[in-house]
Amino acid sequence: MTTAMALLRTTLLLFIAATLASCSSDPTKGYSFESAHDSTIRTVAVPIFSNDTFHHGVELTLTEDIIKQIQRQTPWRVTSAENADALLTGSIKGVNLRSLSTRTGSGFVQEMAVQITVDFEFVDNRSGKALTSRTGYSALGSFAPAQPTGERIDVGYAGASQTLARDLVGDLQQVW
Repeated sequence: MTTAMALLRTTLLLFIAATLASCSSDPTKGYSFESAHDSTIRTVAVPIFSNDTFHHGVELTLTEDIIKQIQRQTPWRVTSAENADALLTGSIKGVNLRSLSTRTGSGFVQEMAVQITVDFEFVDNRSGKALTSRTGYSALGSFAPAQPTGERIDVGYAGASQTLARDLVGDLQQVW
């Protein structure tokens, strides 16, 4: 029993040592429990995205979803542009509808997708340096306008907006 216990203890100690050695306090240098978002930034401003499309109201929903995702995913606090360490600006460049499926026999659209495309820039207000910028960044949301479901297009807008906000905020992480 003592030999088995010594072997078990040695194996356990080696496992713990290997696990601790693989973790890093810096997320850019390996596995880490620290945030991958820039810790020097404490506050972020998110003005309402501009909307270059005829689909009004999408900009308000998207901006609200982005703010919620920043509060959920990052250590940052959302504040006004004058007081913020960083500024996230953007514009909606396109809102497109695509048919996903049709009913057999009638050919009526059964399910549709809403695609929202944006350009955005994340700038450090203290230095004026662009930290991240993307063009043509998009996400999809689907809805079923056909009966018996009869969902409104707003369901597609909301799905695309939430997905876009989650992905966009995820891309605000530090450059690896």
